[in-house]
Amino acid sequence: MSLHEPGSKSAPVQITEDEAAVYDRQIRLWGLEAQQKMRNATILVVNLRGVATETIKNIVLAGVGKLVLVDGEEVSEEDLGAGFFFRDEDVGKKRVDAARARIQGLNPLVNVEIISTASVLERDKLDGLVQGVDLVCVTDSERDFLIRVNEACRRFTVPLYLGGTYGLLGYIFCDLLNHEYITPDRSGNQDSGKNVKASTSYCPLHVALGHRWTGLTRRQTKELNPAIPFTILALWEYQNVHRGNLPDSPAHADELEAIANNLIAAADVNKQVLAAIPRSLVDTMATTAVHEFAPVCAVVGGMLAQDILKALGAREAPLANFFAFDGNTGGGTVVRLGMS
Repeated sequence: MSLHEPGSKSAPVQITEDEAAVYDRQIRLWGLEAQQKMRNATILVVNLRGVATETIKNIVLAGVGKLVLVDGEEVSEEDLGAGFFFRDEDVGKKRVDAARARIQGLNPLVNVEIISTASVLERDKLDGLVQGVDLVCVTDSERDFLIRVNEACRRFTVPLYLGGTYGLLGYIFCDLLNHEYITPDRSGNQDSGKNVKASTSYCPLHVALGHRWTGLTRRQTKELNPAIPFTILALWEYQNVHRGNLPDSPAHADELEAIANNLIAAADVNKQVLAAIPRSLVDTMATTAVHEFAPVCAVVGGMLAQDILKALGAREAPLANFFAFDGNTGGGTVVRLGMS
Protein backbone atom coordinates (compact mmCIF):
# COMPACT_ATOMS: atom_id res chain seq x y z
CA MET A 1 0.00 0.00 0.00
CA SER A 2 1.21 3.49 -0.78
CA LEU A 3 0.11 6.64 0.96
CA HIS A 4 0.33 8.33 -2.43
CA GLU A 5 -2.63 6.21 -3.49
CA PRO A 6 -5.26 6.80 -0.79
CA GLY A 7 -7.41 3.82 -0.03
CA SER A 8 -5.33 1.37 -2.03
CA LYS A 9 -4.76 -1.98 -0.38
CA SER A 10 -2.06 -4.43 -1.28
CA ALA A 11 -2.71 -8.15 -1.50
CA PRO A 12 -2.44 -9.96 1.86
CA VAL A 13 1.05 -11.18 2.65
CA GLN A 14 1.49 -14.65 4.09
CA ILE A 15 3.86 -15.18 7.00
CA THR A 16 7.02 -16.94 5.86
CA GLU A 17 8.74 -19.75 7.75
CA ASP A 18 11.46 -17.32 8.86
CA GLU A 19 8.86 -14.89 10.18
CA ALA A 20 7.00 -17.72 11.92
CA ALA A 21 10.22 -18.56 13.73
CA VAL A 22 10.67 -14.95 14.83
CA TYR A 23 7.07 -14.68 16.05
CA ASP A 24 6.83 -18.25 17.37
CA ARG A 25 6.05 -17.25 20.95
CA GLN A 26 3.33 -14.83 19.89
CA ILE A 27 1.77 -17.33 17.50
CA ARG A 28 1.58 -19.81 20.37
CA LEU A 29 -0.06 -17.12 22.49
CA TRP A 30 -2.75 -15.78 20.15
CA GLY A 31 -2.64 -18.04 17.08
CA LEU A 32 -1.41 -17.86 13.50
CA GLU A 33 -4.55 -16.15 12.20
CA ALA A 34 -4.20 -13.25 14.64
CA GLN A 35 -0.50 -12.90 13.83
CA GLN A 36 -1.37 -12.91 10.14
CA LYS A 37 -3.79 -10.01 10.69
CA MET A 38 -1.06 -8.03 12.44
CA ARG A 39 1.41 -8.85 9.67
CA ASN A 40 -0.94 -7.29 7.12
CA ALA A 41 -1.92 -4.24 9.17
CA THR A 42 -0.80 -0.69 8.48
CA ILE A 43 -0.98 1.55 11.55
CA LEU A 44 -0.85 5.33 11.50
CA VAL A 45 0.62 6.92 14.66
CA VAL A 46 0.42 10.68 15.13
CA ASN A 47 2.80 12.54 17.50
CA LEU A 48 5.99 10.94 18.79
CA ARG A 49 6.02 11.74 22.49
CA GLY A 50 6.32 9.47 25.52
CA VAL A 51 3.12 7.46 25.14
CA ALA A 52 3.66 6.92 21.42
CA THR A 53 7.26 5.85 22.05
CA GLU A 54 6.16 3.01 24.32
CA THR A 55 3.24 2.07 22.06
CA ILE A 56 5.41 1.95 18.94
CA LYS A 57 8.01 -0.21 20.65
CA ASN A 58 5.40 -2.83 21.52
CA ILE A 59 3.50 -2.93 18.23
CA VAL A 60 6.70 -3.04 16.17
CA LEU A 61 8.08 -5.89 18.24
CA ALA A 62 4.74 -7.67 17.86
CA GLY A 63 5.13 -7.65 14.08
CA VAL A 64 2.67 -5.27 12.47
CA GLY A 65 3.18 -4.95 8.74
CA LYS A 66 3.71 -1.23 8.39
CA LEU A 67 4.02 1.77 10.69
CA VAL A 68 3.34 5.26 9.35
CA LEU A 69 4.56 7.89 11.80
CA VAL A 70 3.54 11.55 11.50
CA ASP A 71 5.11 14.34 13.57
CA GLY A 72 6.24 17.75 12.40
CA GLU A 73 7.96 18.76 15.65
CA GLU A 74 11.65 18.82 16.54
CA VAL A 75 13.28 16.96 19.42
CA SER A 76 13.50 19.13 22.53
CA GLU A 77 15.45 18.54 25.73
CA GLU A 78 12.15 17.70 27.44
CA ASP A 79 11.63 14.84 24.97
CA LEU A 80 14.75 13.05 26.22
CA GLY A 81 13.08 11.98 29.46
CA ALA A 82 10.31 9.68 28.17
CA GLY A 83 11.43 9.49 24.53
CA PHE A 84 13.91 6.62 24.58
CA PHE A 85 14.27 6.76 20.78
CA PHE A 86 16.09 10.10 21.20
CA ARG A 87 19.65 10.99 22.22
CA ASP A 88 21.26 14.27 23.30
CA GLU A 89 22.62 14.84 19.82
CA ASP A 90 19.09 14.60 18.36
CA VAL A 91 17.91 17.87 19.95
CA GLY A 92 16.85 20.19 17.13
CA LYS A 93 16.29 17.38 14.61
CA LYS A 94 12.84 16.32 13.45
CA ARG A 95 11.49 13.74 15.89
CA VAL A 96 10.61 11.24 13.19
CA ASP A 97 13.99 11.61 11.47
CA ALA A 98 15.82 11.04 14.74
CA ALA A 99 13.73 8.01 15.72
CA ARG A 100 13.28 6.14 12.45
CA ALA A 101 16.47 4.05 12.47
CA ARG A 102 16.01 3.08 16.13
CA ILE A 103 12.39 2.08 15.52
CA GLN A 104 13.40 0.07 12.45
CA GLY A 105 16.15 -1.58 14.47
CA LEU A 106 13.59 -3.08 16.83
CA ASN A 107 12.19 -5.24 14.03
CA PRO A 108 13.58 -5.13 10.46
CA LEU A 109 10.51 -7.05 9.27
CA VAL A 110 8.30 -4.00 9.85
CA ASN A 111 8.12 -1.29 7.18
CA VAL A 112 8.57 2.09 8.88
CA GLU A 113 7.46 5.18 6.96
CA ILE A 114 7.85 8.69 8.39
CA ILE A 115 6.15 11.98 7.52
CA SER A 116 7.89 15.00 9.03
CA THR A 117 5.30 17.64 8.25
CA ALA A 118 2.00 18.13 10.04
CA SER A 119 0.38 19.52 6.87
CA VAL A 120 -0.76 15.98 6.00
CA LEU A 121 -3.13 16.25 8.98
CA GLU A 122 -5.09 19.09 7.40
CA ARG A 123 -8.65 18.28 6.43
CA ASP A 124 -8.49 17.02 2.83
CA LYS A 125 -5.06 15.47 3.22
CA LEU A 126 -6.13 13.78 6.45
CA ASP A 127 -8.88 11.91 4.59
CA GLY A 128 -6.33 10.53 2.13
CA LEU A 129 -4.01 9.52 4.95
CA VAL A 130 -6.74 7.71 6.88
CA GLN A 131 -8.00 5.84 3.79
CA GLY A 132 -4.59 4.24 3.33
CA VAL A 133 -4.30 2.61 6.76
CA ASP A 134 -6.03 -0.06 8.82
CA LEU A 135 -5.92 1.63 12.24
CA VAL A 136 -5.16 5.13 13.51
CA CYS A 137 -3.53 5.99 16.84
CA VAL A 138 -3.27 9.65 17.89
CA THR A 139 -1.41 10.61 21.06
CA ASP A 140 -1.01 13.76 23.14
CA SER A 141 -3.25 16.01 21.06
CA GLU A 142 -5.95 18.60 21.64
CA ARG A 143 -9.59 17.57 21.93
CA ASP A 144 -10.88 19.29 18.78
CA PHE A 145 -8.17 17.68 16.66
CA LEU A 146 -9.02 14.29 18.19
CA ILE A 147 -12.68 14.78 17.29
CA ARG A 148 -11.74 15.75 13.73
CA VAL A 149 -9.56 12.67 13.28
CA ASN A 150 -12.34 10.52 14.74
CA GLU A 151 -14.78 11.95 12.18
CA ALA A 152 -12.36 11.12 9.35
CA CYS A 153 -11.92 7.59 10.68
CA ARG A 154 -15.68 7.17 10.82
CA ARG A 155 -16.05 8.32 7.21
CA PHE A 156 -13.72 5.57 6.03
CA THR A 157 -14.56 2.88 8.62
CA VAL A 158 -11.12 2.92 10.22
CA PRO A 159 -10.80 2.08 13.95
CA LEU A 160 -9.21 4.73 16.17
CA TYR A 161 -7.21 4.81 19.40
CA LEU A 162 -6.36 7.95 21.36
CA GLY A 163 -3.97 8.22 24.28
CA GLY A 164 -1.90 10.65 26.28
CA THR A 165 -0.62 11.75 29.67
CA TYR A 166 -0.85 14.86 31.80
CA GLY A 167 1.76 14.60 34.51
CA LEU A 168 0.72 11.68 36.68
CA LEU A 169 -2.59 11.15 34.86
CA GLY A 170 -3.12 9.31 31.60
CA TYR A 171 -5.92 8.11 29.36
CA ILE A 172 -6.85 5.84 26.46
CA PHE A 173 -9.99 6.20 24.35
CA CYS A 174 -11.03 4.02 21.45
CA ASP A 175 -13.70 4.04 18.78
CA LEU A 176 -13.61 0.64 17.10
CA LEU A 177 -16.89 1.15 15.23
CA ASN A 178 -18.71 -2.22 15.20
CA HIS A 179 -15.96 -4.53 16.40
CA GLU A 180 -16.23 -8.32 16.09
CA TYR A 181 -13.97 -10.64 18.03
CA ILE A 182 -13.64 -14.17 19.37
CA THR A 183 -14.24 -14.75 23.06
CA PRO A 184 -14.63 -17.79 25.37
CA ASP A 185 -18.19 -19.09 25.60
CA ARG A 186 -19.46 -18.16 29.05
CA SER A 187 -23.15 -18.55 28.30
CA GLY A 188 -23.38 -21.02 31.17
CA ASN A 189 -22.10 -20.57 34.68
CA GLN A 190 -18.56 -21.48 33.69
CA ASP A 191 -16.20 -21.46 30.74
CA SER A 192 -17.20 -24.24 28.34
CA GLY A 193 -13.80 -24.26 26.64
CA LYS A 194 -15.39 -23.21 23.35
CA ASN A 195 -15.07 -19.89 21.59
CA VAL A 196 -17.91 -17.82 20.19
CA LYS A 197 -18.15 -14.68 18.07
CA ALA A 198 -19.10 -11.48 19.85
CA SER A 199 -19.38 -7.84 18.84
CA THR A 200 -19.39 -4.42 20.48
CA SER A 201 -20.70 -1.15 19.03
CA TYR A 202 -18.58 1.88 19.88
CA CYS A 203 -19.40 5.57 19.73
CA PRO A 204 -17.36 8.53 18.45
CA LEU A 205 -15.57 10.86 20.86
CA HIS A 206 -18.02 13.74 20.51
CA VAL A 207 -20.83 11.43 21.67
CA ALA A 208 -18.73 10.08 24.55
CA LEU A 209 -18.09 13.63 25.77
CA GLY A 210 -21.84 14.11 26.27
CA HIS A 211 -22.13 11.04 28.50
CA ARG A 212 -24.27 11.48 31.62
CA TRP A 213 -23.71 9.50 34.81
CA THR A 214 -27.40 9.66 35.80
CA GLY A 215 -28.73 6.56 37.52
CA LEU A 216 -25.47 5.07 38.74
CA THR A 217 -25.55 4.06 42.37
CA ARG A 218 -23.11 5.45 44.89
CA ARG A 219 -21.12 2.21 44.78
CA GLN A 220 -21.06 2.05 40.98
CA THR A 221 -19.92 5.66 40.74
CA LYS A 222 -17.24 5.24 43.39
CA GLU A 223 -15.78 2.20 41.59
CA LEU A 224 -15.22 4.35 38.48
CA ASN A 225 -13.16 6.91 40.42
CA PRO A 226 -14.78 9.82 38.52
CA ALA A 227 -12.33 12.49 39.75
CA ILE A 228 -9.64 11.23 37.37
CA PRO A 229 -11.71 11.08 34.14
CA PHE A 230 -13.20 14.51 34.86
CA THR A 231 -9.79 16.03 35.54
CA ILE A 232 -8.64 14.77 32.13
CA LEU A 233 -11.80 16.12 30.45
CA ALA A 234 -11.25 19.44 32.25
CA LEU A 235 -7.69 19.63 30.91
CA TRP A 236 -9.07 19.11 27.38
CA GLU A 237 -11.47 22.01 27.91
CA TYR A 238 -8.73 24.18 29.41
CA GLN A 239 -6.59 23.54 26.33
CA ASN A 240 -9.51 24.43 24.10
CA VAL A 241 -10.01 27.76 25.88
CA HIS A 242 -6.30 28.59 25.91
CA ARG A 243 -5.43 27.72 22.30
CA GLY A 244 -3.68 24.45 23.07
CA ASN A 245 -1.83 25.53 26.20
CA LEU A 246 -2.00 23.50 29.39
CA PRO A 247 -1.96 24.97 32.91
CA ASP A 248 1.60 25.36 34.16
CA SER A 249 1.41 27.27 37.44
CA PRO A 250 -0.64 27.43 40.68
CA ALA A 251 -2.27 30.57 39.30
CA HIS A 252 -4.26 28.41 36.87
CA ALA A 253 -5.74 26.12 39.53
CA ASP A 254 -8.93 28.11 40.15
CA GLU A 255 -9.90 28.11 36.47
CA LEU A 256 -9.15 24.41 36.08
CA GLU A 257 -11.21 23.65 39.19
CA ALA A 258 -14.18 25.64 37.88
CA ILE A 259 -14.06 23.85 34.53
CA ALA A 260 -13.93 20.42 36.18
CA ASN A 261 -16.80 21.19 38.55
CA ASN A 262 -18.97 22.47 35.69
CA LEU A 263 -18.35 19.23 33.78
CA ILE A 264 -19.21 17.15 36.86
CA ALA A 265 -22.47 19.03 37.36
CA ALA A 266 -23.44 18.78 33.68
CA ALA A 267 -22.82 15.02 33.68
CA ASP A 268 -25.04 14.52 36.75
CA VAL A 269 -22.44 12.62 38.76
CA ASN A 270 -23.66 11.19 42.07
CA LYS A 271 -23.02 14.04 44.52
CA GLN A 272 -22.50 11.63 47.41
CA VAL A 273 -19.39 10.41 45.64
CA LEU A 274 -18.10 13.52 43.86
CA ALA A 275 -19.74 16.89 44.38
CA ALA A 276 -16.56 18.75 43.41
CA ILE A 277 -13.09 17.91 42.15
CA PRO A 278 -10.58 17.49 45.04
CA ARG A 279 -8.59 20.69 45.43
CA SER A 280 -5.38 18.77 46.07
CA LEU A 281 -5.74 17.08 42.68
CA VAL A 282 -6.40 20.41 40.96
CA ASP A 283 -3.36 22.02 42.58
CA THR A 284 -1.15 19.15 41.47
CA MET A 285 -2.42 19.17 37.89
CA ALA A 286 -2.13 22.96 37.60
CA THR A 287 1.65 22.59 37.84
CA THR A 288 2.40 19.09 36.53
CA ALA A 289 -0.04 18.52 33.62
CA VAL A 290 2.36 20.08 31.13
CA HIS A 291 5.12 17.60 31.98
CA GLU A 292 5.76 13.99 30.91
CA PHE A 293 6.78 11.35 33.44
CA ALA A 294 8.42 8.29 31.92
CA PRO A 295 6.78 5.70 34.26
CA VAL A 296 3.29 7.03 33.46
CA CYS A 297 4.04 7.04 29.74
CA ALA A 298 5.30 3.45 30.03
CA VAL A 299 2.09 2.25 31.70
CA VAL A 300 -0.32 4.09 29.38
CA GLY A 301 1.69 3.37 26.24
CA GLY A 302 2.06 -0.29 27.16
CA MET A 303 -1.67 -0.70 27.71
CA LEU A 304 -2.43 1.23 24.53
CA ALA A 305 -0.22 -1.10 22.48
CA GLN A 306 -1.72 -4.17 24.12
CA ASP A 307 -5.23 -3.05 23.24
CA ILE A 308 -4.30 -2.18 19.66
CA LEU A 309 -2.96 -5.72 19.25
CA LYS A 310 -6.18 -7.10 20.76
CA ALA A 311 -8.22 -5.14 18.25
CA LEU A 312 -6.08 -6.26 15.31
CA GLY A 313 -6.03 -9.90 16.35
CA ALA A 314 -9.75 -9.94 17.25
CA ARG A 315 -9.08 -12.68 19.76
CA GLU A 316 -10.60 -11.07 22.85
CA ALA A 317 -12.61 -8.04 23.89
CA PRO A 318 -10.72 -4.75 23.68
CA LEU A 319 -11.20 -1.69 25.86
CA ALA A 320 -14.69 -0.18 25.95
CA ASN A 321 -14.06 2.67 25.73
CA PHE A 322 -12.25 5.14 28.09
CA PHE A 323 -9.41 4.17 30.42
CA ALA A 324 -8.18 6.66 33.00
CA PHE A 325 -4.89 6.08 34.85
CA ASP A 326 -3.95 7.67 38.17
CA GLY A 327 -0.21 7.63 38.69
CA ASN A 328 -0.69 8.84 42.27
CA THR A 329 -2.14 5.46 43.23
CA GLY A 330 -0.96 3.29 40.32
CA GLY A 331 -4.58 2.34 39.60
CA GLY A 332 -6.86 2.80 36.64
CA THR A 333 -10.53 2.49 35.76
CA VAL A 334 -12.48 1.82 32.57
CA VAL A 335 -15.57 3.95 31.96
CA ARG A 336 -18.12 3.28 29.21
CA LEU A 337 -18.68 6.81 27.93
CA GLY A 338 -21.65 7.14 25.59
CA MET A 339 -21.93 3.37 25.12
CA SER A 340 -24.99 1.31 25.99
